[in-house]
Amino acid sequence: MLVTLIKRCFLVLLGPFIFLFVAFIPTICGKRPGFRGWFWRTVSRCCSWLLWFLDVDVDISDAAIEALRTDENSVIAVNHRSHLDGFSMLHVIPNEKWVTFGAKKELCEAALLKRGFDGAGLLKIDRTKGRDALSSLIEAVDIMPKRRSPILFVEGTRATKPGLPPFKAGAVLIAQKTGRAVRPFVISHSDKLLPRGKFFPFKGTIRIDVLDQMHFGPDEDTDTCVARLRAAMAAAYDAQTGETTEDL
Repeated sequence: MLVTLIKRCFLVLLGPFIFLFVAFIPTICGKRPGFRGWFWRTVSRCCSWLLWFLDVDVDISDAAIEALRTDENSVIAVNHRSHLDGFSMLHVIPNEKWVTFGAKKELCEAALLKRGFDGAGLLKIDRTKGRDALSSLIEAVDIMPKRRSPILFVEGTRATKPGLPPFKAGAVLIAQKTGRAVRPFVISHSDKLLPRGKFFPFKGTIRIDVLDQMHFGPDEDTDTCVARLRAAMAAAYDAQTGETTEDL
């Protein structure tokens, strides 16, 4: 208990400096060749430090890490349980795999973060523009190197009930339009460690399962493809949590 308290005190002191470094270093170095690869590796290390300070472990198999190491031409689709999800994902993604996040436009255009997020290559999602926003995402993903994958939360927001809620179609549509596969990430137990309204998480372990790539043809019915993706992710999630995801 004392060790945990000391670690969290250090986090309170060091955390703002780490955040400022991550937020503003793209402003200074964002245009240099190779910056984005270096930046996301640095963010990954910062996420690892954060989880260590918080006494949060991440359980993932060696086979899943190896699958990510060689993963190409994919869209990463992940469920969303708590604010720990992004940190735990970046903690386990190996250096050989490049990623970026899709984030809502309001966050990307926040005064203190805009230039940093632009330099880091985050994908802006404008929920008010519907199809136009999706088209801009498709264009951005289409020109990405095959080695880089966008990470998209398929539920659109954090889940509040047991099981997996309905999925948005964005990740599947982007994969269909760009010829990429969907790589499902299934996160479980993060909401137990950091429930809504709690500032510091409980000590414990988050589980991440990385499923095989799923391929959806451009002419397949998108709703059917989304249902297949949700069924595969729900089976893995329910197996880890003992919950039951309702059929739609």
